[in-house]
Amino acid sequence: MLNQLRSFKLFGSRTLKTGIAVFFTALICGYFDWPVIFAVITAIVTIEHTAADSIRKAAVRFPASAIGAVLATTFYGLLGKGAITFALAAMLTIAVCHRLGLNDGILVATITAIAMIPTFQEHYVVSFLIRLGTTSIGIVISTLVNFFLLPPNYFPSIHQNIPRLYSQSSALMAQILQPLISGNRRNYRSLERSYRQLTSLLEETLQLAKFQREEWKYHKHSSKEVRAIHFSQKQLTLLQQITYHLGNLRYIRTTQEDFSERELEVLKRMILSFVAILKKPGDGMPPEHIKGIQELDEMFWKWKEEHVKQETEQKHHLPPQTVLIYELLCLHEVLEELEKLYLSKFADKLSGENNPET
Repeated sequence: MLNQLRSFKLFGSRTLKTGIAVFFTALICGYFDWPVIFAVITAIVTIEHTAADSIRKAAVRFPASAIGAVLATTFYGLLGKGAITFALAAMLTIAVCHRLGLNDGILVATITAIAMIPTFQEHYVVSFLIRLGTTSIGIVISTLVNFFLLPPNYFPSIHQNIPRLYSQSSALMAQILQPLISGNRRNYRSLERSYRQLTSLLEETLQLAKFQREEWKYHKHSSKEVRAIHFSQKQLTLLQQITYHLGNLRYIRTTQEDFSERELEVLKRMILSFVAILKKPGDGMPPEHIKGIQELDEMFWKWKEEHVKQETEQKHHLPPQTVLIYELLCLHEVLEELEKLYLSKFADKLSGENNPET
């Protein structure tokens, strides 16, 4: 039934788990005739992306909530329900939790402290125990729901994002270096927007891969799934390096006039080749690309020997032409690693087909 609800795309897994946690939390508090609101709020804010996070943070949130409850009880006994009580309870809860390293529990602890103050009864100890009990119920229920129900599977999103990262990297490189081919000026605003989109998608995908590895600490997974996520992680590591070199290329200012006709012809040909390979790295590198890399390498050393010597007054500065060629050669080395990665995957696949028992 839960999978059917999720298939409607209206409710994601985390939304469904939040609703289930709230339901059981309210049910248990209602059974004991305890205030529901504290426990429900806690259940809502403690649902995490992974079971690993829920378990780790639950161990922090319980003592933090106890600290918040103690401070709220203390200030209420001394100062009543005045505004200063709310302020001191909030500030001291945050400060104490932070000093004790309970940062993951600060939000829940502060909510517990503030929400207790308006509903205190005459018996402070009873109020303290009830509030701490309701908060604990919210933490425990949300942790159990997160652990046992709808374990998240981030791999489909990772698998979908990686081709997008290649495509965006290819488009960004064309956007950066196309003006060198066409002679037009760069649109720096559009360039920066494209670069931010690429880095944002890369960071998101790296985070999903991290979540998936953490989730597997507590749930079963096959060796095939492990190999798939390791392959994706290696791709993401190489994509980080590609993004780094593309970021460097953004700042290189060169025009067609900076190169000879032959150098410009080689650069135009290689820029198109890089763009094509980045778009579909699994297809490998054509022989023409390897030949062009050799020409780029010769150009690099030529610029190093001939052009840098002319910069007698600024020896510590490399001309932009040299930096451009250097970054392209570095990018090629990353693409070589990517090609090796795909070849190793293909070899593993063939090995698995020849040995079905493995």
